[in-house]
Amino acid sequence: MDAHKESSLMEALREFEATEANLVKLERLRQEIENLVPKGILFGSNPDYDDRCRAFNDVLASLPMIDGWKPECSYPDLNDLAQARLDAEDIGEVSLWVETEASIEIPGKDLQEYRFRFHKKRRALIQDALSERIYLIDSDIRTIKTNLSPDIEENAQMKSPYWEALRDHVNQIATLLGSSIKKPRRWSDLLRHLHFGLMSDFHDIEKMDWPSTKMELRESLYGVNDPIHVHVKDLSDLVSTCPQGPVATRLHWDRLSPDEFERLVFALISSEQGYENPEWLMQPNAPDRGRDLSVTRLAVDRLSGTIRSRIIIQCKHWLSRSVAVSDVTTLTGQMRLWEPPRIDTLIIATSGRFTSDAVALIDMHNQSDTALRIEMWTESHLELLLASRPSLIAEFKLR
Repeated sequence: MDAHKESSLMEALREFEATEANLVKLERLRQEIENLVPKGILFGSNPDYDDRCRAFNDVLASLPMIDGWKPECSYPDLNDLAQARLDAEDIGEVSLWVETEASIEIPGKDLQEYRFRFHKKRRALIQDALSERIYLIDSDIRTIKTNLSPDIEENAQMKSPYWEALRDHVNQIATLLGSSIKKPRRWSDLLRHLHFGLMSDFHDIEKMDWPSTKMELRESLYGVNDPIHVHVKDLSDLVSTCPQGPVATRLHWDRLSPDEFERLVFALISSEQGYENPEWLMQPNAPDRGRDLSVTRLAVDRLSGTIRSRIIIQCKHWLSRSVAVSDVTTLTGQMRLWEPPRIDTLIIATSGRFTSDAVALIDMHNQSDTALRIEMWTESHLELLLASRPSLIAEFKLR
């Protein structure tokens, strides 16, 4: 990890770690302070309460802002609190009593708000780095599997640079997650199998630990609960104006980065019935660091049963060029990187189009006796698919 110690990411993570350390101190002080608050009307000072309030204010001052906001709160003086309770009791106003008691809870609520914003901002910080480590672990597992001796025994110790790389990448993910993302359910199993490092442990990692862990990491990586901005306060106001005019079907593909285009396609296959086990693949040695998507397509036949086909999706976010013959031949040649198991279909998904020669080549390929079928997902095809999925259009700001 020496190469990462002085990186801007590590510097940022250290700042987040220091911030969280202060946040933990504040949460502890909050609990101690609230435990020292008298339950009734009690005048007089409490040195322990006063000292903790001073410490609370000192630590609070060290918290950095998040999007221009940070808690600006303090705990009441005990004599002021006793007087407020006495006034509320003398007047007999329940609302005044409630307001007085609520003043004690304000710092705690502000800290909860800060922690919520802290976790959200930290997820944004690690998003790209975590995605990269997920790709690398996929590659580590494939490389280990490719280089295994055919006669290796289940109790044999795993010893190779690839195994050490797998350990390191998992450790890096642990550092990235911190407390902002909940550890996946099989995380402890993954760490245990990495620790023992037998051939049988690798099989468990490949078949159970990592697929489950990767899926949960992917689900937590992006803010699925983050709101989509809506410009109106009341939808009825829109309807009442009887809006008219043409309906645009074209989407703003130029608003997406290549990574966002890949994520859009991944979200599309992840939410569709008939597709299962979606995953990201990456070939680190590829010239363009190209990433593919893998998914299993289910075809249900009442006579033959369920047929599963392995699909590889290559995403090309191209706005100014079309997929040409040379691109198709290159992509079909890359399919051997992901075998075994056998690939049944290659989908080339592009935000652009295919040249006429490329279309003719694909048609001729699909009529040949090769087992690999090629499908073309052009911008117009993707627009039709997304037309019935407006939530994805809004999520990725394509309209």
